[in-house]
Amino acid sequence: MPHHERLDYWVRESIRNKTFEEVYTIGKELGRGATCTVFKCNQTGTSINWAVKIIDKKVDKKVVQSEIGVLLRLDNPHIIRLKEVYESTTQIFLVLELVTGGELFDRIVSRGYYTEKDAARAIRDMVHGVHYLHSNGIVHRDLKPENLLYESMADDSKLKIADFGLAFVIGPEVQMITVCGTPGYCAPEILKGGRYTPAVDMWAIGVIAYILLCGYEPFFAEEERTMFKKIIKCDYKLHEEYWGDISENAKDLVTSLLVLDPKRRMTAAQAMRHPWVKGFAYNAEHMEATMENIKLFNARRKLKKRHLEEQEEGGDKEVQDTAMASTQ
Repeated sequence: MPHHERLDYWVRESIRNKTFEEVYTIGKELGRGATCTVFKCNQTGTSINWAVKIIDKKVDKKVVQSEIGVLLRLDNPHIIRLKEVYESTTQIFLVLELVTGGELFDRIVSRGYYTEKDAARAIRDMVHGVHYLHSNGIVHRDLKPENLLYESMADDSKLKIADFGLAFVIGPEVQMITVCGTPGYCAPEILKGGRYTPAVDMWAIGVIAYILLCGYEPFFAEEERTMFKKIIKCDYKLHEEYWGDISENAKDLVTSLLVLDPKRRMTAAQAMRHPWVKGFAYNAEHMEATMENIKLFNARRKLKKRHLEEQEEGGDKEVQDTAMASTQ
């Protein structure tokens, strides 16, 4: 069909002989961001459901090409799979594996019982996914709770890493210097603006492990500037009130990940061999105080996310209103 050929294709791998609408039927909305919306979709003529991330072509072309280029290379049970890509004049359609188990911390707060074993299993899945990425020369750079999703609602469901919008492919001569990521999970070397390595992902896993074990952030501060100072100094504590009953193996993992010097920080390969990650030597008691803390942390996190989304939407509306006024 000639109309497919006239498009300005952003992605080299996009399917060009059919449109998205010719292959899939859009279902309910699953999520929304400033520049994209995620829907459930069905492959026409089958019972197979997928997710489609629809991105407006108003975004940075290089970021989109980077995310898609990274995802198309990946095949691992702990990474969200990108099936294929379509384009229209104004949008890009990423057909992704549909995961239905919800976010990591949402799953925890819905439990009636939560132990170190549950936390260790989540960290194990993360570490396996990150080890695969690093083995393929890819750094995620934005590991955080929103990007960790369960495959299904089953108790033994795999945890998967999503959202590769900030991922970076390292070549033999390439070192990363761009500041990016989500503040609370950023490694000190990122905030300092210097060169950094795949160790930044291991720092983020350390932050997530810390929260999983006590229910609050290691570098929490009301002011972002104060939080940055604490991160840059690696200024955190394992407070006896909440860490007293946590196993020594779990503490050892956290303190091996939250290390200021990235060269001394535990790698993904080392973390995979850690006894706590492998499921040994953990405390099997219900962590009631931790679970209550995680409920508060999760509620604050979602409130902050909603506030940021409203600010982004307000900014978009302001731009649109300005544009309309300038044409009148």
